[in-house]
Amino acid sequence: MIFLIDRNLEGYAIQLLGTLVSQGWLELFSIRFVMFDEAELAFASSDRIVWRFAQDNQMILLTANRRMKGRDSLEQTR
Repeated sequence: MIFLIDRNLEGYAIQLLGTLVSQGWLELFSIRFVMFDEAELAFASSDRIVWRFAQDNQMILLTANRRMKGRDSLEQTR
């Protein structure tokens, strides 16, 4: 599984990854965290761009602060 980590969750993702490693979960599951910098996504990328990038690359998007309203909001993006 590949997770795209939104900028607001990077610190939490690093802590979670450390826990997964220390508990041996990565020996059982293939898990990869990709940060916006690694994906070459700008911090100000629209929800639509982020969502399409995640979908095109078969990633699970982890976020906590995407927009709720507007044409390009994560709530409206398909």
